[in-house]
Formats: sequence, C-alpha cells, structure tokens
Amino acid sequence: MKKPHIVFVLNYFYPDLASIAQLLTELVTHLKDDFRLTVITAQPGYAGEEVMETKRVAYDQMDQIRIIRIKLPKVNKRNKFSRLKYISTYFFYANFLLLRQKDVDLIYTTSQPPILGGLIGTIGKIFKRCMHVYNIQDFNPEQAEATGFMKSRLVFRIAKWIDNLNCRFADHIVTIGQEMQETLKKRFSNRTVPESSVIFNWANEEDIVPLPKEYPQVEAFKKQYGLLDKFIVMYSGNIGLYYDLENLIKIAYEFRDVPDLAFVFIGEGAVKQTLVDYANEHHLQNVYFVPYQLVENLKYSLNAADIHLVVNQKGIKGVSVPSKIYGVMAAGKPVLGVLEKGSEAHRLIQESGCGNVVEPQQYAEIIACIKEMYAMNRDDLVTRGLKGRQYLDQHLRKDIALDQYLALLKTFRYRSQYGQEQRMEVAK
Repeated sequence: MKKPHIVFVLNYFYPDLASIAQLLTELVTHLKDDFRLTVITAQPGYAGEEVMETKRVAYDQMDQIRIIRIKLPKVNKRNKFSRLKYISTYFFYANFLLLRQKDVDLIYTTSQPPILGGLIGTIGKIFKRCMHVYNIQDFNPEQAEATGFMKSRLVFRIAKWIDNLNCRFADHIVTIGQEMQETLKKRFSNRTVPESSVIFNWANEEDIVPLPKEYPQVEAFKKQYGLLDKFIVMYSGNIGLYYDLENLIKIAYEFRDVPDLAFVFIGEGAVKQTLVDYANEHHLQNVYFVPYQLVENLKYSLNAADIHLVVNQKGIKGVSVPSKIYGVMAAGKPVLGVLEKGSEAHRLIQESGCGNVVEPQQYAEIIACIKEMYAMNRDDLVTRGLKGRQYLDQHLRKDIALDQYLALLKTFRYRSQYGQEQRMEVAK
C-alpha cells in the first residue's frame, strides 16, 4: 500500500541558512520513512546567498525527499515594494506548483510568508480536496503591528481576517509556545477554537554542545574576527525588524571605554545596515559584525560568547518565540533576555536559571545587567549557562519535538485506495 503523500510548502529549506530552514529540514527528514514527501520551496537566499540557478523552477532530490525550488527576485527587506514583489512571486509559483502535484493527502505550510503561507494551504486544501496542517511560527499581522511595520488599521483587519480564515479551514494548527496557544484562543473568543497543539522548536543538541573557550575551532573563530581575549556579548540570528536592535546597539556606546568587552552581531537582516551606520557614526571599536555561520560551524560561534542576547520587541509576547534560545541553551551559555514577562523564552530562562531577564525598552536595566554579568566570577557565569543545557536535555530535546510531529501526522486518516473521501482524526 502506498505511503501517504505530504506536500510541504516552505519559504525556507535546506541549504538555506535561516534557522527555520534548519528546523524544517530536520522535520521533513524525520518523516521520510513513513510518508512520501514533496517540498516546494524558494531557492536559498535568506542571508544574501547568490543563486546560480537560471530556471524559474528547478527540481532536486535529497535522499527520499523530492524538492521543487523556485527562483525568486532579490529582496531589499527595508523596501516594502521589493518585499511585495518577492512575496507575490513566491505566492504565485508556490500555488501553481502545489496544484500540479498528484495524489496529495496532506499539505503542510508555515506562517511564512506572513498570512500567505497559511493561505497557500487553504487554497491547496480546497482545490486538491486534501487536508492542511498549519504551523504558526509567528502570529501576523499582530507581529507587524506591534513593531510599527503595519500602520494601516484597514490592512491590519483584512490581514487578520484572512489568517483567521486560514486557521478555520486548517485541519490542525501547530503553535510553538503555550502563550501562542493562548493568542490562538483569543482570536476565536466565544467561538470554537480550531483543533490545535503545541510543539516547541528545538536545536540539534547532539551537534551543538558546550565547548571550552580553548577549543581549537572556537579559538579560531575568535581569532578570525579579532575577538581573542574579549568578553563577548553576542547576538546571533536574524538582524530584523522585530527585535529593537536599532536601539539596543546604542548600549554599546556606554561600554566604549571597556577595552575587553565586545558586542558581536552575527547574521543579516533588514536593520543590519542601520546598526553598521550607527557603529561607524559613533566610531565604536567595541562592535563587531560577523556574517551568518554555516550550520556545521554554528556550535563554534555560539560557544565563543560569554553572554548571549535573546531579545524581542515590546508587544511580541504571545505572537512569536525567539528560537535562537534553544541553540544558546544547547551551547550552555548564559542568557541576557530582553523579553516580556510571561513570554515563552522568559519562562525558559526563569525555570532553568540560565540567565537574567529584563523587560524590553528598559535600557538602563539592560546596561546594569551587562555590568553585573561582566563582573561575575567567570566560573560562576559558566555554571549559570550550563543550567540551560541541563534544562534542555530534560525538557527540550529535538527527538521529543520530532516524535510529537510524527505522532500527530500519523493520526491523519487518508482516503482509501478506492477514492473514498478522507477524514482526519486527531488523538485527544
């Protein structure tokens, strides 16, 4: 009997450097023995990688996974027209390719691109007469509104209505945090909430492990970027619109006379140039910008830090979870969380004891917290970070999350070989 066919429509997938690409690649690979798998995705380019492929649509194979890649126009993330061109091209071709797939039993989409990721699943479900699992990594348009990126109330209401429709039409919704589950319930207050579950994101804790500063590759990373003998406050991830980084970098100015304290930003994103311009304008010698690291080198760059910044903009509670926290905890490094009280990442830091937490936009408190952690005995600081690793090993291992996804997807009952209508039963 043929295995059920799942089509994943994903904005990011291997070998893209986006963290969500790494997560979804591990998820799809975990399912390969139980399902037939097709992935429709964009050509890699999250970190500005040059795409050599000339065809608009290219076909690839990874193990037992069939991959269809779409070449998209280059995007300037600070330019709304450029973003619209990129997203609309992806939306058109993703729908076109999805509707061409045969014998589709289940469509799996994420909330990226915002709103349209879910809408692709809704359209596919209607036309392919199959089921749809909608994985919400971020709630939009709430995230865009909270950060001031979306100012029109009319556009906000339309976008939210569309995404509520996506949620209503989905056969199952997966959120990545308990407070995000509460946001889903609020969206459908006094009405039936769509079938849903919480499955956290993860880090590859078998690959990302605590390493000493003297470890050869960690030391090589620090030497390459002029960071030897520095106390490193690191931000590693998307230098994007939702993290208040354009204000947080101003904290580095307060430490300009501390010669061995360095602020290191690893990654790319919409506000990186703003950060670079600020550092140049104020002649900051204690700020370093490092490009995205390959997956195989991530464990070395993460272990180079003394403190990791895990941040979200004010208003993001219940809307998004900064997944970088899992990699930091896997590396056993102390965390300085700039997070709203009660948010998922705030809870993880508090329960594990792996760091300090300050409310967003409380810049004086953030400065005081860095001073406190900088003054700590280095062995005590290391011990604090390792508490995060211990907590992750007990509660947040990758295999726990992957097995939850596998168990969920196995609960779907597909149409029989005689073409009877399919149904879904989700284990209560």
